[in-house]
Amino acid sequence: MNLASLDLNLVVALRALLEERNVTRAGRRIGLSQPAMSAALARLRRHFDDELLSRVGGHYELTALGQVLLDRTSTACDLLERVFTSQADFDPAVEEREFTIVSSDYAVAVFGTELARTVHQEAPGIRLRFVQTPPGIVEQIGTLLSTTDGLLMPHGIISGFPATELYEDQWVFLVADDNPEVGECLTRDDLARLPWVTYQRTYDAPAVRQLGMIGIEPRAEVSVDAFTLLPFLVAGTRRIALVQEHLADRLRGLAPVRIMRAPYEAVPLREALWWHPVHTHDAAHIWLRETAARVAASVLGQDIHEVDEGDPADRSPGY
Repeated sequence: MNLASLDLNLVVALRALLEERNVTRAGRRIGLSQPAMSAALARLRRHFDDELLSRVGGHYELTALGQVLLDRTSTACDLLERVFTSQADFDPAVEEREFTIVSSDYAVAVFGTELARTVHQEAPGIRLRFVQTPPGIVEQIGTLLSTTDGLLMPHGIISGFPATELYEDQWVFLVADDNPEVGECLTRDDLARLPWVTYQRTYDAPAVRQLGMIGIEPRAEVSVDAFTLLPFLVAGTRRIALVQEHLADRLRGLAPVRIMRAPYEAVPLREALWWHPVHTHDAAHIWLRETAARVAASVLGQDIHEVDEGDPADRSPGY
């Protein structure tokens, strides 16, 4: 299809119609009269050869195609907005803008708080919005990165996108202070024998895969979607948990737990800020990446650089 032949205003109209499921409300939302919105709906129906909205009783419901287009249209509008708000120059001292970063609670606690503090001091008009890492991140990574400003995630989960290296972390274990079954050092037998509290997403997959490679299958008794909850679910129980050392240090003293070294050479965690190539040359985004790198270097003492994990053209369709 030749994009030059399309009226991109129809994309905005389509999104409003699919989300509002009402011609009058959709027109009011984007500043069009009811007749103009009805005309836009008629054009869209001819283009897709589908009703998109079908009347059921006194209201409209989406057709099967309309349901498919609902998410795609939202993504397309978000991406178009980012394309047309790209800037050649960016002065953080005077600009006003919001950056959306997808992250786990761990990355926000360890790195995001420091980044937000620096942005507060240097760029008073800049807002940061941290969004929880969604389930199924691998299957939707291309869409996610194209409609946000970045993703805080360690290597080993995704690839094929550029990234700014931030810092390294180590995996340690949490054990209750009053757990009589664990001595001064954890053993592999302890890991296999004791029940676990685990993080339920795939974020820590490399560390879990390593356990499987050395013959340990964690017996999860409790699963939770926040790393910061792990100490509280270990305290006063026989459970153990695998957690990042930087986070464990920040949570020290909040719960009666011991921080213990792994009884094997745990693979390190390499945290990075990933972004979509559409953002690469945007001046505002370049500032964000450079600020993130500077914060990581000053706070966590890491040498930072950008890497490109493959040509985006080589990725499978949908990425």
